[in-house]
Amino acid sequence: MPASTTKPPRVAVLADSDTRWKWGALTAHRTVPGARLDGFLLRGRATPTPRQLQEVGVHADSLREVTAVEFLREMGAAGESDTGPATFTEEYDVIVLALVGGAVQALLHGLARAWRGRVRRPVVVTGYVGVVYEKLADGLLLRHGADVVLANSRQDAERFRGVYEGVGADASCVVEAALPFLGGDPYGEPHDPYTVVFAAQPSVPATRAERMYLLGRMVQHARSHPGREVLLKLRSKPGEHTTHIEELPYQRLAQRLPGGLPDNFRTVYGHMGDVLDRTDLLVTVSSTAALESLHRRIPTAVLTDFGVREVLGNHHFTGSGCLTSWDRLDAGALPKADRGWLARQGVAADGGYETAFDTARDRIARLRGRPQLPPLDPYYTSITASGYLPGILARHHLALDGSPLPGAPGADRAPGPVRQVVRRAARGAYRHGVQRVAPVIRRMGEL
Repeated sequence: MPASTTKPPRVAVLADSDTRWKWGALTAHRTVPGARLDGFLLRGRATPTPRQLQEVGVHADSLREVTAVEFLREMGAAGESDTGPATFTEEYDVIVLALVGGAVQALLHGLARAWRGRVRRPVVVTGYVGVVYEKLADGLLLRHGADVVLANSRQDAERFRGVYEGVGADASCVVEAALPFLGGDPYGEPHDPYTVVFAAQPSVPATRAERMYLLGRMVQHARSHPGREVLLKLRSKPGEHTTHIEELPYQRLAQRLPGGLPDNFRTVYGHMGDVLDRTDLLVTVSSTAALESLHRRIPTAVLTDFGVREVLGNHHFTGSGCLTSWDRLDAGALPKADRGWLARQGVAADGGYETAFDTARDRIARLRGRPQLPPLDPYYTSITASGYLPGILARHHLALDGSPLPGAPGADRAPGPVRQVVRRAARGAYRHGVQRVAPVIRRMGEL
């Protein structure tokens, strides 16, 4: 649709966790410069808390919590007027779906129904928040139907197109870009004290023994290098959830570590970029933080202590030069990243990052400039996936035609203050059950 000459474009970002909000909002800023940004947080187990939102540090002109049905109702009503269907030139120009794959698919079907018969509609953009190391075909096909599916690297763009073409789906939606949150000053001289940062992940590794092992190795490194500072960078506090469920928070495991913690070891929160400002060595199993670190040319270690396995995600870093072990790090070894590998991963450590979003920006602008966009057309339909799609839609209270199911939350009216309080209490109880009750029951079952 034609860009307005008097008003800035408007972008709606719907996200279901703190990390996806960060990706979605920054993607909006980079691909639609100068836009008004309205944020919507999908209500669920991982809805970010105010503290998590503040830590992400991304500004929005408005931000509120919604269900999928409430969001669809708002997006569907946005183009209505007293005289019938209206254009969206006064409403949203772009919608960014920063969601897990199943939620993206549900929203695509819901939006397709809400915009049926409309002359104009927003451009729909989606993608991935980080490294794609599992469920490649499943996740991609759940995102098919968006106007733009962003790939964070040249390698991802090639893989994405291969999957779509392999099943006979339109692959023209795939657009190569980069992770939108890379940035910061390149690494220079070592800090005083020399600082080693371990970037924790909520679900990798998963077992208590593995997480205790990592915690023990961090503490051992701190004790054997008293002149260094060792920081455990955490993404959430107990009771908070992020993209993945964390049943065994390191904060609680640390309380049970024999011998306590040395003075030069501590846990930290906050914006990853701020932590990287003082990092001399970034250590992780497979966190996307490794790409942020590599972008800034900080020595980065991806651990092989539990093997190089798809379930861990560290197999993604084969060929990077970053795979190593705690034993080697304790001995003073520093990984050296392979430049060719970095280039294929969208990590422009030697420049070029500022142009990484040019193609996506141009594609979205061209789509906005068309007088009419075709209806959303996901690959999954009642014809192609009759045994799979209904369950995906039902999880978000939608019928097969994208309409709200009877009794769907938010289908009739917005929640009042009392309902909002009850929802917050229920979410808190769920998180407590996941992090406190479930592990206890699991241990009792192993007796």
